[in-house]
Amino acid sequence: MKRKKRGIGFKLILLSLLFIPVMQVLFIIGCNSNYLIKKPFFVLICIINVILFICLICGLKLYFEYKNASNRRLKKSVKKFLTVFMIIYVFGCVFFTLLLYGPSDKFKNWLVTTAMQTMNHQYYCKWFYSDKQIEEVLNNNYVEESGESTDTSLIHQEDEEDKEITYENEYEEAVLKREKGAKYKIIELNVNGCKGYLAVIYDPSKVRLAVTKNLGYSGQLVTKMAEDHNAILAINGGGFYDPGNNSAGGTPNGYTISYGKVVTNGEYGVNTQAGGLIGFTEDNVLVLLKNKTAKEAQAEGIRDAVTWGPFLIVNGKPSFIKGNGGWGYAARSAIGQRADGIVLLLAINSNSTRTKGADMVDLTEIMQNYGAINAANLDGGTSTVMVLPKAQAQQYRPDCADNYCYINDPIDGDLLHRTRAIADAWIVEE
Repeated sequence: MKRKKRGIGFKLILLSLLFIPVMQVLFIIGCNSNYLIKKPFFVLICIINVILFICLICGLKLYFEYKNASNRRLKKSVKKFLTVFMIIYVFGCVFFTLLLYGPSDKFKNWLVTTAMQTMNHQYYCKWFYSDKQIEEVLNNNYVEESGESTDTSLIHQEDEEDKEITYENEYEEAVLKREKGAKYKIIELNVNGCKGYLAVIYDPSKVRLAVTKNLGYSGQLVTKMAEDHNAILAINGGGFYDPGNNSAGGTPNGYTISYGKVVTNGEYGVNTQAGGLIGFTEDNVLVLLKNKTAKEAQAEGIRDAVTWGPFLIVNGKPSFIKGNGGWGYAARSAIGQRADGIVLLLAINSNSTRTKGADMVDLTEIMQNYGAINAANLDGGTSTVMVLPKAQAQQYRPDCADNYCYINDPIDGDLLHRTRAIADAWIVEE
């Protein structure tokens, strides 16, 4: 009978220790957010928590109440295990609680701003914080654009390949120093421990916008769009209509112009982010336009454009960024242009768990360092890719076996190393 009771007690202890941490996390979530608080099973979680603690107490009592029980060595081992487990458990709960609700807002800012910029992972922060808390974080992390219109007279395109150049700093040297006849170069970066690639395009007339062939139905991989246009380099473009993060990527956001033709006139959704039209004029100047329709932009000589944002730099003036800008940290893409006409295309990886990457501050600083006077954020996350033809891509990815490969490391929401089909891409023509 004693052995049977001791066995029952041991099972109660294991059952309790297995489920108590899970229930405690759910309890914390329910108390600090309005994601579960109004749900019927929240009450059930509270009841289960009470039952589990009762089971733990009863199990310990049954197991240890018999002083002369057999197998003292096993009992001593179990007692030691339980002591260590409870110490780790208590410290784990304290650490977890302090991380979420402690005096430092660093983790809260990262979690809220990163999660709220996604379509299907907002629950990561809504589990732990109320709508009011989330709003407070977003109000302390935002991008305030200057509102200025792009001054195209600030761009003076010159071929400086054969000129003798005195470099002002290491960034100028990195951009302007090139092999004779090179149409572009790629500068490798390290951003918050993540790999980044800055493509320097010397002839802005070669930068065009490719659009999926299945417009309105499904997107294409950037590798395919690059191959279809015989591009020497490509990067993802603007955002696309993606409710629930389940679309096929075939519907560009807002207004789109490709090779002088209006491809979408806002019928595929509107741009809800900061920013506006990001495009090139017939004079090969990157312009950032607000409150313009595609037809109006076309009338002003825009040959290629996407709708996205936020704008990072306009006429040499960076946007005011409070906190991390409200976009959190993720894989990022950006486009910019220097005063000498050189175009900068930027792609930055995230890490394997999608918890690192770049924020708007990082993008702005990189673009400023390398001389951009106009720059804007492009679509990011899983969409972020930089693509090269096979021979060139193998310098960065020796395993490239297709005609075109991405040289960065895109990671999707399932933490798989892959990208997705999207609506448009900036390509560099031969």
